Amino acid sequence: MFRISQFMHEIAHPTPLGAKRAPSGPVVIWNLIRRCNLNCKHCYALSADTDFMGELDTGEVYGVMDDLKRFGVPVLILSGGEPLLRPDIFEISCHAKAMGFYVGLSTNGTLIDEGNIESIANVGYDYVGISLDGIGDTHDAFRRHEGAFNASLQGIRLCRQEGIKVGVRFTMTLDNASELPDLIKLCEDEGVEKFYLSHLNYAGRGNKNRESDAAHDTTRWAMNHLFNTCWDYETRGLGKEFVTGNNDSDGVFLLHWVKRHFPEKAEAIEAKLAQWGGNATGINIANIDNLGNVHPDTMWWDYDLGNVRERPFSEIWNDLSDPIMAGLRKSPRQIKGRCADCRYFGICAGNTRVRAMKLTGDPWAEDPACYLSNDEIGVEASDPRLAVTPYRKNLHVAAH
Repeated sequence: MFRISQFMHEIAHPTPLGAKRAPSGPVVIWNLIRRCNLNCKHCYALSADTDFMGELDTGEVYGVMDDLKRFGVPVLILSGGEPLLRPDIFEISCHAKAMGFYVGLSTNGTLIDEGNIESIANVGYDYVGISLDGIGDTHDAFRRHEGAFNASLQGIRLCRQEGIKVGVRFTMTLDNASELPDLIKLCEDEGVEKFYLSHLNYAGRGNKNRESDAAHDTTRWAMNHLFNTCWDYETRGLGKEFVTGNNDSDGVFLLHWVKRHFPEKAEAIEAKLAQWGGNATGINIANIDNLGNVHPDTMWWDYDLGNVRERPFSEIWNDLSDPIMAGLRKSPRQIKGRCADCRYFGICAGNTRVRAMKLTGDPWAEDPACYLSNDEIGVEASDPRLAVTPYRKNLHVAAH
């Protein structure tokens, strides 16, 4: 996750570069249930409105939590499917809070209503994230459910009324990118405290619908808009959080934005970005699915590292005999193509490996969603190996 607001605050109120502090353990995104009441175009879990067999029961979940706590995991993001469809979701959530985890709830928001908002508030979630993919009919089309937007917006309002920290997650494609300004305005109007722009990743139905992935020019426009908006919020003293995910090129693009607008701050910001270090898949981000399978992150559902019913998570996560985990943990990672010669590799760490794997079959190929030019990353344009090619022209590769 790339925390834009932190870097904007650093521009406005610089602090010395301190020692890099490693987290005590990875953030665990836990898909407790696969069932969902929606059928979203970009769902990485391929969820459906049906029960899936073999999911971890309450006792098994508690046992895994014990291991996660001993291992130093600080954060649990409870997700799905739609986690509110799980009958024991509040019991599990309260147990996690009592154990001292930071607990987030990732939901589509449509099931938050007057009947359960008190239970949600009583858990004391540190954060509730609700997905919106546009305004009105645009969102409903992505979610393939008429009325989904209004239901999710009502869920946001109920959370705000209860004083729950709530954020909006927006997965951007060519079909909805133009609604980014309207969504940001909606968040301001509704008092939403966090806005998360997620670049499309090629997993689940997101892989099947990748032809609608935002082209490079659109991504650059969206990120410039986000940076400018976030800086405006910083100068106005508004405590809003802006973050992005699934494209660590955003860090390098921010550095170029800083060079244009605050050249005297660029060196310090570059050092802070390098300390951030970019993609954390398999390092500081982990995923457990509904069946107990462990993955390098939520977009790797077709690659299992092990199952918590057979081995503790702590043992699975530290097992570098797995070639993917060994490659993700290598520092620096050995990434091919433009990444190998990128001047700013230390900022993004090669970006998202799933897109490279889905497109080329090679998890160590360059990420096709890097939207920076050769000049911007300091490579020789004369080398055909380093040519920037828009993703859409590479779609034929997926058929091989």
